[in-house]
Amino acid sequence: MRSLFFIFLMFPLLLSAQEKATKRSCRILFLNPAEDAPKKLYLFDGTTCQEIELPEMNFSKVYTIAGGNITLYLLKGVVSKPEEVPAGAPSAKVAETIADCYLVALSDSSGPLLPIRFQIIDAGEAKFRKGQMMWYNLTTQAIGGQVGKQTLAMKGQSRVILDAPSNSSEAYGVNLAFRIPGDDKLYPICETQWLHDPRSRMVVFLYGPGGRSTPQISGFTDFRDEPKKKQ
Repeated sequence: MRSLFFIFLMFPLLLSAQEKATKRSCRILFLNPAEDAPKKLYLFDGTTCQEIELPEMNFSKVYTIAGGNITLYLLKGVVSKPEEVPAGAPSAKVAETIADCYLVALSDSSGPLLPIRFQIIDAGEAKFRKGQMMWYNLTTQAIGGQVGKQTLAMKGQSRVILDAPSNSSEAYGVNLAFRIPGDDKLYPICETQWLHDPRSRMVVFLYGPGGRSTPQISGFTDFRDEPKKKQ
C-alpha cells in the first residue's frame, strides 16, 4: 500500500516532466522577403497547427512546438494530421536534440505551393548563450574583420558563434570587409558601432547575390524575459 501511495504522489510530477520534455520553443524570422510575401501562415509540427507571423525586422514571439524528431511545415491553411499536408509544402526537419530553435524563412519563387523555403537553426542555450553572437554567412564570399574585442573570420556559406564583443552594456566597433573568390583585395562592408546587450543573444546574417556585390548585413536581438521568482 505504501508503494502504491508513493506512485500516486509521483504520477503528476512524472506527467509534468514528460510534458516539458515534449515541448520546445521556436522563434521565426523572414529574412529579406519579397514585397508580396505572406505576412502570416500556419505552422504544423505533426500534431498542432497554429497561425504564425512572419516578421521581417525582428524575431517573432516565442511559439511552442512538439518535441522529438519532427518535421515542420509552412502552410496556407489549417491541417489536423500529416496526411493532410499538401505535397510540395515548405518543410524542414528538427532533431530531437534541438531544445530551442529559430525558423528562418527565405523567399523562393520556385516553391510549388508557397514562394518560401526555410531552415532550422539550433538555438539551444547550451550552445548559444546570452551575450554571444551567432553569425551566418549566406554568401560565397569570405568575410572578416573586427567585432568589438572579437575577431571575425568566415568562409562562404558558414556559421560561427562569437563570444561577447564587449564586457558591458556599451557601444562597440564593427569593421567588416569581404573578399571575392580569386581576388586577394579586401572590399569594405561597414565601419560602424553597435550596442551590446549582455542579457540578449544576437543573430547576424550576411547575404546577397555574391560576386562583386557588397554583402548585406542584418542583425536581430533575441531577448527573453526571465521567469519571475516565486516569493
